[in-house]
Amino acid sequence: MSNIQETITNKIVAAIEAGAGEFQMPWHRSGVCSALPHNPISKNTYSGANVISLWIEQKERSYSSNQWATYKHWQSVGATVRKGEKAVHCAYFSQGLKTKQNEQGEDETRSFMFAKPFYLFNADQVEGYSANGTPDTLPENLVQRIENADQAIKATGAEIIEGGQRAFYRPSTDAIYMPDQWRFRDGDGNNATQAYYSTLLHELTHWSGAETRLNRIKGKRFGDDAYAFEELVAELGAAFLCASLGIENEPRIDHAQYIDGWLRVLNSNKNAIFSAASLATKAMQFILKAEAQPETIAA
Repeated sequence: MSNIQETITNKIVAAIEAGAGEFQMPWHRSGVCSALPHNPISKNTYSGANVISLWIEQKERSYSSNQWATYKHWQSVGATVRKGEKAVHCAYFSQGLKTKQNEQGEDETRSFMFAKPFYLFNADQVEGYSANGTPDTLPENLVQRIENADQAIKATGAEIIEGGQRAFYRPSTDAIYMPDQWRFRDGDGNNATQAYYSTLLHELTHWSGAETRLNRIKGKRFGDDAYAFEELVAELGAAFLCASLGIENEPRIDHAQYIDGWLRVLNSNKNAIFSAASLATKAMQFILKAEAQPETIAA
């Protein structure tokens, strides 16, 4: 690691040891309408085992909304399920009738219950739905473009899709998904511009770890050790890239808050942050090299 990466890492460790506090996403996320998962189009609330299933999926996929509907329901209000999104498998019971002869040779009709499947998508998985936390009149976009950062990001060739309330990198589509820019607000020791670029560079660090690039090992499930370690790499990568591109001169407290959460998953193993910092440095070098060599890096 160079002096700048070592300095940032040590400052983050110091902030964690001093008590980093609780991490909050650096963008506005709209509240949910009720505790139970429900369909905003039909106005029905889901019940039974479907509630448990939807709660689990909402937590594991980090959805901010508890609104769920079928593909056709979303389509009926002009919303579009994003390409590559996976549905949640649910079921409802319906009553059927069956007629057969009894011992006396008479026809006898009996009812029986059978399960029928249906498939739901969360409001965070769709575009074009105004009730999905998008006001009729959008707030002012406080994100100011930073030319050298935009050039470096564009040179990577990464596909970046903006819209909705989530930030993530999806390996299956090799695309980065970002919240609407207007959702990034000033406050909590940072401004909207810093928050936007730090978030985007975090996801770009994940992108750099794909099998066709740096081929870092990632966890398969939210919260497992490999997943937690990759999050350390991504957040340190974001801090290093922000410093290198002149977006931040000091590591922000929310870097430390975020990293502290994942270190707890790793049983507060402080050594993990230094191992992650080494990989984050490689990711930073890979991303910044892309500006000079887009034909080789973007492949």
